[in-house]
Amino acid sequence: MTWTANSFFVTLAILFLWRVEEIAEACSCSPVHPQQAFCNSDVVIRAKVVGVQLVDVGNDIYGNPIQRIKHDIKQIKMFKGTTPVIDAIYTAPSSAVCGVTLENNGMEYLITGKLETDGTMHITLCDFIEPWEAMSDTQKKSLTQRYEMGCDCKITRCTSIPCMISGPAECLWTDWVIEKTVNGGQAKDFACIKRSDDSCAWYRGAAQPKRDFLDIEDP
Repeated sequence: MTWTANSFFVTLAILFLWRVEEIAEACSCSPVHPQQAFCNSDVVIRAKVVGVQLVDVGNDIYGNPIQRIKHDIKQIKMFKGTTPVIDAIYTAPSSAVCGVTLENNGMEYLITGKLETDGTMHITLCDFIEPWEAMSDTQKKSLTQRYEMGCDCKITRCTSIPCMISGPAECLWTDWVIEKTVNGGQAKDFACIKRSDDSCAWYRGAAQPKRDFLDIEDP
């Protein structure tokens, strides 16, 4: 095999490995109920963006700079977290690697995310991030009164019928099969609450009409 042919195949191998790495880094995540997002997150806040900039946060193993989008924010309320005030949120620079775009136009958001060891908050497309005004009254109230009560429960998403739970400490989330959306009635108007016998059941917001879900009952 000639040097030219060798060089060609080496180039192909490099391109193939680069493409595999690129695919591996592509963003993919399953929908989660807002309560599950709350329970899984280190930080949950209501905030608005006051500034956006691209920053270097270090170098990768090859010495190349790692860039992140830094959203300077004004925290309005903290619902969960150990740091009293969050003044900035970091995310990847592209949606292809789960980066999030937050509008710097005065819009308020409910933002869930992770707290890094250096004390900074990071968010991805897999976190629950919603304009505050788009949230239901029940969701807003549950941030302080209900979601935490069910963090020992498991919310199981039903993707096709038949579907079922594997134990009493689970709530079956059926928005997708009934309403063809993950932002349906159970996401907007219900919380999965742990009862006195350690079983879990959906709890309906007081002002909401009863809905015909597969396994809903009040505790």
